[in-house]
Amino acid sequence: MADYYHAKVAFDALPPFAPLIPTAALPYLALVLLSSTFGLAFYFTTLPKQSLPLRELAVASTASLLGGFGILALFCSVGVYV
Repeated sequence: MADYYHAKVAFDALPPFAPLIPTAALPYLALVLLSSTFGLAFYFTTLPKQSLPLRELAVASTASLLGGFGILALFCSVGVYV
């Protein structure tokens, strides 16, 4: 029981959680990230096809990362904290 007491005292001494990005900014961040994802997806479809698709890979990877973080920001802005 002493371990529980020490853990509870240590837990109570910690400051409350504060996110790095304010929750009021999450809808705007989601809008920017998802808009840029759709813009890059359109740009990806207009790229000329090459034998070594390095530019296509870079554009698709960037769009994928922006889309993933945009969906995460969108979920957090509506209250689904993942």
